[in-house]
Amino acid sequence: MDPHSNSQPTIERASQDDIEAVTTLWVQLARDQRTYDSSVRAVANRETMRETLAAHQINDGLLVARLGGNVVGFASFAVEHGSLELDASRGHLSNLYVDPAFRNHGIGTALLEAVEDSLADQGIDILLLEVMADNEAARRFYARKGYDDFRVTMQRSLEGEDSSENDTHSKEDR
Repeated sequence: MDPHSNSQPTIERASQDDIEAVTTLWVQLARDQRTYDSSVRAVANRETMRETLAAHQINDGLLVARLGGNVVGFASFAVEHGSLELDASRGHLSNLYVDPAFRNHGIGTALLEAVEDSLADQGIDILLLEVMADNEAARRFYARKGYDDFRVTMQRSLEGEDSSENDTHSKEDR
């Protein structure tokens, strides 16, 4: 299949038969994220993610992009159900991935728009997603689509450090 052909992708709800192909793409996604310091182990989590993706599929939260009948991208998402009362209903995009050979042809945009449409049809007000801080291409993609920084996650390695020597705050400040 030629990734540079002019055929348009088909975006549709994933079927049970798509789970293996989507799981394989998720493994590629997890491997790619290691470049940006993700600690998620790709192959070790394959079976867990197959189950998670199957649950998304059952709950109508898994979309696939097809070209020539082959799955070349996917998006997994869900409505956020928390215990707190909020001013707005929220959805969460957990994964959006396009096989690198098929990028820059509108497939990611088509997947994202289909997720947004699906959640809007369910009355969801806001879509949240996470992106690795160092993944500039992904950050630019989402910014072009109107997404703004909302929350910042910070990390610090604790390996080989005695936290009591570096602690400038009392335990009550934490």
